[in-house]
Amino acid sequence: MSAARPLSALRTIAVIAALPLLLTACGYGSESTDDGKQTEVAAGAKKLSADEVKIGYFPNLTHATALVGVQEGLLQKELGGTTIKASTFNAGPSEIEALNAGSIDIGWIGPSPAINGYTKSSGKNLRIISGSASGGVKLVVNPDKIKSLDDVKGKKIATPQLGNTQDVAFLNWIAEKGWKVDAESGKGDVSVVRTDNKITPDAYKSGSIDGAWVPEPTASKLVAEGAKVLLDEADLWPDKKFVITNIIVSQKFLKEHPDVVEAVLRGSVKTNEWINANPEKAKTSANAALKELSGKALPAEVIDPAWKSITFLDDPLASTLNTEAEHAVKAGLLEKPDLKGIYDLAPLNKVLKAEGKDEVDDAGLGAE
Repeated sequence: MSAARPLSALRTIAVIAALPLLLTACGYGSESTDDGKQTEVAAGAKKLSADEVKIGYFPNLTHATALVGVQEGLLQKELGGTTIKASTFNAGPSEIEALNAGSIDIGWIGPSPAINGYTKSSGKNLRIISGSASGGVKLVVNPDKIKSLDDVKGKKIATPQLGNTQDVAFLNWIAEKGWKVDAESGKGDVSVVRTDNKITPDAYKSGSIDGAWVPEPTASKLVAEGAKVLLDEADLWPDKKFVITNIIVSQKFLKEHPDVVEAVLRGSVKTNEWINANPEKAKTSANAALKELSGKALPAEVIDPAWKSITFLDDPLASTLNTEAEHAVKAGLLEKPDLKGIYDLAPLNKVLKAEGKDEVDDAGLGAE
């Protein structure tokens, strides 16, 4: 296949700034925080090939594998004497920049910034090495103004940022309804209002938006303000699963420290297993981590429904990543990318096999 093609020159700046994540996956702006947080290692624990591994993630529920894995020491346990240095990010672009600069080695991130980072570097900077979470995205609306899906036409609906994972999904849904919207301006049969997730609840309360297509916990925050869930995005996908969070690694670190990468993946797999076996304890652990990072825990009326809508899994759901890229192309926000090689699932499948779990597929997009 041909080399990966970059975003069109006219749209590069806008789209780079807009692809956080996938949520993005719940990106709250573009800042990053180098916490410099290092986990404690057991006395006498043996180091792997690196003294430390620098990991990055968002202080969001869709990144709970990282939140819980660090909080409970499950990641550190697999790394032995190799310490974890954790940094948190509030948007995908800043995490990709950190990966490119070597400030982090491994990161939890959404599909849009992973796709964008891969295509911008012509396939040379990162690999997706695992899945982490699925779901957790909803269309929530003012029930006094919108009572059915058809009522969305003519209304003002927020998405986190131009071109981010939820924005692309909403634009695709609009197109499938037969409605017309200019992707970049957001104007048309529906007014798509790009609004930072931090201020979306206030925008809803003020009446400046009629609803929002947003990830958790923003969706549940709106519901706590009186909004109603009109559509769960999971209902639009086969088996109700679609990637919301991946694990990426710099190709340089993967090549130089495969044992460390494998240990992080083993910790991630065991963390997801613990989360699924202990959902209430895991929810409490994730909320404790959020409180430590942001200074405020989520109230029960927000975290309880948000947590239930997210599935934690190791499968990267590669076919859905390809579909999400196709949606961005159809919306005019991305030139058709060559994603061949974006995945390297060999280390993950090695871990899964050793744990007696089913191996996962890269949908033909694996590294050779």
